[in-house]
Amino acid sequence: MTFTRITHNPAVCSGKPCIRDLRFPVSRLLGLLASGETKESIVKAYPYLTFDDIDESLRYAACLAEEETVEFSH
Repeated sequence: MTFTRITHNPAVCSGKPCIRDLRFPVSRLLGLLASGETKESIVKAYPYLTFDDIDESLRYAACLAEEETVEFSH
């Protein structure tokens, strides 16, 4: 899968995956969604982000989740 909106640049946020080199880490965006923020509220609060940025971040997270196995305690 190819991601055009997710960038990895060692000079930006220590190389963490970011939205279009904007110094806005994908993890921050996913955290906002996980805490209950809507796409609309995120775009309103951060007008330099787009719905396409959010959608691609979710696809990126899904791709990572497919690759990694995490054990949960019962």
